Amino acid sequence: MRIGVLTAGGDCPGLNAVIRSVVHRAVTNFGDEVVGFEDGYAGLLEGHYRTLDLDAVSGILARGGTILGSSRLQRDRLREACDNAQDMAREFGIDVLIPIGGEGTLTAARMLSDAGLPVVGVPKTIDNDISSTDRTFGFDTAVGVATEAMDRLKTTAESHQRVMVVEVMGRHAGWIALESGMAAGAHGICLPERAFDPADLVKMVEERFARGKKFAVICVAEGAHPAQGTMDYGHGEIDQFGHERFQGIGAALAYELERRLGKEAKPVILGHIQRGGTPTAYDRVLATRFGWHAVEAAHRGEFGKMTALRGTDVMMVPLHEAVTELKTVPKDRMDEAESVF
Repeated sequence: MRIGVLTAGGDCPGLNAVIRSVVHRAVTNFGDEVVGFEDGYAGLLEGHYRTLDLDAVSGILARGGTILGSSRLQRDRLREACDNAQDMAREFGIDVLIPIGGEGTLTAARMLSDAGLPVVGVPKTIDNDISSTDRTFGFDTAVGVATEAMDRLKTTAESHQRVMVVEVMGRHAGWIALESGMAAGAHGICLPERAFDPADLVKMVEERFARGKKFAVICVAEGAHPAQGTMDYGHGEIDQFGHERFQGIGAALAYELERRLGKEAKPVILGHIQRGGTPTAYDRVLATRFGWHAVEAAHRGEFGKMTALRGTDVMMVPLHEAVTELKTVPKDRMDEAESVF
């Protein structure tokens, strides 16, 4: 069997662990040939690929990013790929494609599968927002990075009697904000799933200062938004990939709190530091398991599916189930977090 593998969308800790696992399982156990398409689906369209053998993946388990490169594909190019799916498979001689990516990548994978290309998907995202899987690799690393940042920011906030507003990633799902905020003991958490009122945060900070706790750390997801009419904050433009360009809720909220409180409030935007660097042990193991099961599924002919973690087991689920809707933070998890502020 000749297996094609690619990484697409935003980079994520653990991508290289999947690639390594696919190569080891395919080459060592089945005698397969593995080729890696460079820079995501663009490499598939343009025919940019290279052979991946055991030497090519040596030493990459703990490396962040992706040795294959990544990119986002515009919609017109995705349609082009779907129109030529079977021709590309014949041209490159691949029997199955294993795309590793998030919602957009898996949506494209489903479309390619529907167009006749044998596909086995592997989900990745630091946002942990893909339906049908309990966890995605990269999430644990991102939560750890955000937690450590807030642990450090607490000491400087307390030293200078400041309010620190820490913005983490999470466009439509607030999993990183929820879990890192809880782990760091943040004094407020703002999620995309529930509009917040800055007056509630002002009250919380004032009560803390009155008790002699003259600092506060607030964790806010990039997609969080204030309740209508509670503060000035506009929606951004839509980019070429259909994503809203956020206006910077961390900075806007810090400004609003400083204006209302008369106390120094500093925004800290963690940004892409959450995506980079060495994956945690948990993410390395999960990514390795996903790669192993993707190869197994390919040899069973389970196409049009993706790997998924259910409890402690890895199983295969239809791609269409994974991309129908995002997995957002449910109310009971929000209530849990609020109880320990």
